[in-house]
Parts: sequence; C-alpha cells; structure tokens
Amino acid sequence: MLRKVISYQLLVISLLLCCHALCSAQPISSSELINNAKQYDGKIVVYEGEVIGDVMARGDHAWVNINDGENAIGIWINSSLAKDIAYTGSYKSVGDGIEVTGVFHRACAEHGGDLDIHAQAIRKTTSGRNIREKLNPGKRNFVIVLLGVFCLVWILTLLKRK
Repeated sequence: MLRKVISYQLLVISLLLCCHALCSAQPISSSELINNAKQYDGKIVVYEGEVIGDVMARGDHAWVNINDGENAIGIWINSSLAKDIAYTGSYKSVGDGIEVTGVFHRACAEHGGDLDIHAQAIRKTTSGRNIREKLNPGKRNFVIVLLGVFCLVWILTLLKRK
C-alpha cells in the first residue's frame, strides 16, 4: 500500500514538473513574429527586449517601442503599466529590459493596419541606466594641436600685416 502511495506521489510530482515546463512561455523573436505574422495574428505572445525611444502617452494608453536586437515592435500598453518604465534607450541611456505578454496583431484595425502587440502584462527583466560618455584622448589631443596650429597661423598673419 505504501508503495502505491509513493508511486502516485512521484507520478503527480513529475506531471506537475512537466506541466510547469510546458506552461511557462518562452519569448518569441521579432523576426519570427514578422516572418510568420499570419500564424501569430490574434494570439497571445510573449516578446522581450529593450524599451527604446519615448513612451508616447495617448490618454489612458501609451505606445512603447521594444527592440529585441533584431527589430523593434510597437506595443500598445495601459498607462498604468507604462509608469514602471524608468529608462528608454537612446544615445545617452540603455533602456529597461521588459517582457511583454499580449495579443499580436499583424494588421491592427484599431491602429491603421500597423503590426503591433496589445500588452496585457509587462515584467521588467533588467533595469536601464544612463551612459556616461567618455572623451576620446586621441581626438582631444588632435583638437589641441589643431588649435595651436590655428593660433600660430593667426599670429603669423597679424605679424605679416605690420
């Protein structure tokens, strides 16, 4: 009897582990979405990438562009979810990394036929940060030498006129 109970418990635990592995969705790439848009149209997808550009507020919603390293896809998101985004990618910063779960539209009727995802949930995967620009010492030295040459030519021009 004890063997049967232990066998059933092991069976249940292994089934739960298998279901958990199957239920956790893996992010899909933008290339996969774009190349197979018909297949994913109207389905719930998980998409992950860096927030780039600006968070463009439109009433109680906002547009956010997410770049996964290959392409960027527009995300239509509730403004309350968009408040969690602290950094957007630009030349001066690295944007927050987020995972979006939402409905994929290959030609969204609500937004003029654009390809987009209507977010139902987001999860921040990485925090963004500002990028500190470093001065290139070679360029700095070149500018100093060029400025010196310019000043020397200017002084020689002034002396020549006298």
